[in-house]
Amino acid sequence: MNNIIEIKGFKKYFGKLHAVDGIDLEVKKGEIFGFLGPNGAGKSTTIRCLMGFNKLTDGSISVFGHDMSKDPNTAKKQIGYLPGNVKLYDSWTGWDHIRFFENVRGKSSNLENLIDRFDFNPSLKFRHLSSGNKQKLGLILALMHEPKLLVMDEPTVGLDPLLQNEIYKVLMEMRDSGTTIFISSHNLPEVERLCDRVAIIKEGKLVAVENIKALGDKKLHKIEVRFGNKFDVSEFAINGVEKVEEISEGLLITVGGDLNPVLHALAKHKIIDLEITHASLEDVFMKFYERDA
Repeated sequence: MNNIIEIKGFKKYFGKLHAVDGIDLEVKKGEIFGFLGPNGAGKSTTIRCLMGFNKLTDGSISVFGHDMSKDPNTAKKQIGYLPGNVKLYDSWTGWDHIRFFENVRGKSSNLENLIDRFDFNPSLKFRHLSSGNKQKLGLILALMHEPKLLVMDEPTVGLDPLLQNEIYKVLMEMRDSGTTIFISSHNLPEVERLCDRVAIIKEGKLVAVENIKALGDKKLHKIEVRFGNKFDVSEFAINGVEKVEEISEGLLITVGGDLNPVLHALAKHKIIDLEITHASLEDVFMKFYERDA
């Protein structure tokens, strides 16, 4: 089976609110797939339907070939799930949660390794854990049975950079061993580092599905320039310029495509300082998100 997740014509309406309004998406075996969009775009609704928690208004979602509207439980046996804002039993310790999961799914072979790598103390009650340690416990519960599919909503929220790096290592090790990983995230540097492909959702509709390298290769540049003479912003309203922002004594120009028309316009001026950089994934994402806004 090449596609682990198949979403076809998926719609989810809450009354007049069209939370998800007809998306088609495939996630391949062994890839890390990023699902991007701001709050309210439809990410969490998609994940809840993907997990079989909510019924679809229309369309279909299948995981491992199982229809998640009709037969979610068979697929769930192979899924590790990390919800956003982890909420567990306040009076239970980490060990209580872990043992409960082992009673349901069997003994974990990599539990001690995860506890050690995430520097987690399972003896404390959930109510006494910091937000970061609550996230660690959620991650351990999602990962401890080495699932064939990981579905994760903001996996590193609340964690320090050192632990984030350790989690990236664990996820890439799992990907290399054949696990498919579906990540919803606001952390674009995280997505850029981890993901093979990304989908961008806006107001319940997909606006792009891209290979991460293709996104990085988009011809989008930032030009930061400071002038030694007077200039007029309107001079740079030329073909290929996406945006012009005024800064102290200069401009920040976002260019899509050929840089030469902008460089030609700049050559007419006395330049004090000039810096040209490739746009970040966040810049590319915003270009997609703002399209037709």
